[in-house]
Amino acid sequence: MGLLDTGADFPALKIGTVGGGTVDARGYLAGGFGVVLFYRGSWCPYCTAQLRTFQRAHDRFEQAGIKIVALSVDDEPTTKDLVERHKLTFPVCHSADAREIAEATGAFVHDDPVYLQSTGFVLAPDGKVITSVYSSGAIGRLVPEDVLGLVAHLKERMN
Repeated sequence: MGLLDTGADFPALKIGTVGGGTVDARGYLAGGFGVVLFYRGSWCPYCTAQLRTFQRAHDRFEQAGIKIVALSVDDEPTTKDLVERHKLTFPVCHSADAREIAEATGAFVHDDPVYLQSTGFVLAPDGKVITSVYSSGAIGRLVPEDVLGLVAHLKERMN
């Protein structure tokens, strides 16, 4: 599969969550606007900064009816530590199969060691991609202010 462009259906991605269970990103976000963040790993300072920035914007996202889910190839203990250390309250999934995710979404994969490059999607309530941001390296990613502004604009146009 190629890149997920505007209007594409976001695929069902069932990924393990900290503490057990799985999340289907599309199902979890259904019915409201959503953000899906692929981050390189807990070792990446740009990724942890992005996750912390989305956490700081949590109240504004909640007021706007926008849910967030993040995932990486990190194992469960590493992800659990990241969630606890940064007090992340949105689902952060672990042990993603980088190649499977890349096949489904077009995300770029780093080969040695294997991880997903930073990728972000904003989804409409029907699960269609509104915008996608693909990075082939450490920088170039979604930021909360852009997401909030885009969703506010779209809601205004819907009324």
